[in-house]
Amino acid sequence: MFFDKIKSFFRSEKQVISLALLFIMFGTLIELYLLNHYEDILQLIPILIISIALINLFFLFFKVSKTSTKLFKFILVLVSFVGLLGFILHLKANYEFEQEMRPSSNWTDLFVESLSGALPTLAPLSMVVLSLIGYSYLIILNHSK
Repeated sequence: MFFDKIKSFFRSEKQVISLALLFIMFGTLIELYLLNHYEDILQLIPILIISIALINLFFLFFKVSKTSTKLFKFILVLVSFVGLLGFILHLKANYEFEQEMRPSSNWTDLFVESLSGALPTLAPLSMVVLSLIGYSYLIILNHSK
């Protein structure tokens, strides 16, 4: 009975994936804003690319075309690259900080400590997950044609 209500609320996989995609996009944008992730030009890049992806997603909700899906794929690739870039930048900053704090430590200890440093090293990789959810949405769109 309970699961029937859930099934009727989420009528299709497309709805579930689109809700997950919207949730992670808005959630990431809100989190970046609350963390003041806009003080430097490099910090604006994830906010801008997620905003562009969100705008393109709204176009896809109303009009699916070959151009809009190709553009969304390209934007998703950019979102992934920005996530990887953020991971590298966070890791580098944490590593340099740990190196200043412990100049006599070896590189493996510094690397392990930098993964849990002041900057959230793994957080930018959530943008890769965002891209995978977005690509899942595109797969569902192609199958529903």
